[in-house]
Amino acid sequence: MCGIFGMLASGGSISPRLPEQASSSEHGGLRLMPARTEDTAKMLFVKRIPSLDGLRAISILLVVLGHLAKSHHAPQIFWDAYALIGVRIFFVISGFLITMILSKEHTRTTTISLRTFYIRRAYRIFPAALVFMLAMVAVFWREFRWYNIAAAFLYLANFDYSRPWIFGHLWSLSVEEQFYFLWPSILKRWYQHRLVILVSVIALAPVGQMLLYLAKFRGGAIAGFPGVAADLAAGCLLAVVAHRLPRISRYYALMMLLAVALVPLFAGNTRGKTILLVFILDPVLRLSIAGLLLHVVQSPYAILNWRPVSWLGRISYSLYLWQQPFCSDPSLRSGYLALLALALACLSYYLVELPMLRRREKKVRAPQGISSIAEAVSTPAA
Repeated sequence: MCGIFGMLASGGSISPRLPEQASSSEHGGLRLMPARTEDTAKMLFVKRIPSLDGLRAISILLVVLGHLAKSHHAPQIFWDAYALIGVRIFFVISGFLITMILSKEHTRTTTISLRTFYIRRAYRIFPAALVFMLAMVAVFWREFRWYNIAAAFLYLANFDYSRPWIFGHLWSLSVEEQFYFLWPSILKRWYQHRLVILVSVIALAPVGQMLLYLAKFRGGAIAGFPGVAADLAAGCLLAVVAHRLPRISRYYALMMLLAVALVPLFAGNTRGKTILLVFILDPVLRLSIAGLLLHVVQSPYAILNWRPVSWLGRISYSLYLWQQPFCSDPSLRSGYLALLALALACLSYYLVELPMLRRREKKVRAPQGISSIAEAVSTPAA
């Protein structure tokens, strides 16, 4: 996608943090077509939310194919249009799951424990990222300056416009951590006003995007953050209102799917087209992603809950981290190197992520009423 959204690809990569990995694998006994809003409310708080891992699998595939397309090992359309969509899906899922977890805790306890939230996030996010970053610094140390390393480890990579390509994807992980830093505190302090806050963010984000575009701000982090904030807010808003919404029919889901497929093809390469994209098409795209998320939760599809697909979604955070050196290398000579990224992602998931999650359950209790499985939410951008 051209125009303002091309600025998001600063550093030569599309980067998500794979949204909070609330497991969404197969779940026996789920009704495929819940008919009432009460059914949606119940389904949102089961241990395994249907279809979410499947959505994450699709998202990480879009990112990997997008990066492979840069070196002509996949169709160019994935880099031009759809890699960024993978990231944006991650952000919507992340906002949805984090808000669901925090809201559930507030409903049970009338408050939100920020200490518990941050400790549990640290167990979930930092170990795998730390292993990746240390490995990359050791191997590519000649390409780094001290401030590149500092920005990555402090989750400020989205403000480091000189970061080398090997850390190009860390902008989204940084945005995600900044979201974790801000939103729980805001939600705790102004819980009763959460709806107004989220609607305001979504409504004002296009204005912010347009102002930054006209001011010609450099880089994906500053120029793109209003759009990213709106994607996160769309997921948060969905978590707040999902229990009030009726089941989305397949007809409307198909219309949303068409929007997700077609809007990225629109080239915002003139000022007029950029205005249309920012104020009309992009909000439609954002709401369509959120609507499809709700639809597949309400009406699970077998393909999204098939074991191999769910498995890919579960390892998506590690795969997002490790695809960068093998899929986004400017001099990549073979697309089959993506298999090596998959192998290292498996090692990261089984030897780092899962052991740390088990240790977390022994050291830090989940808030009352919050399933530790449903809280294993993490993106290549959650």
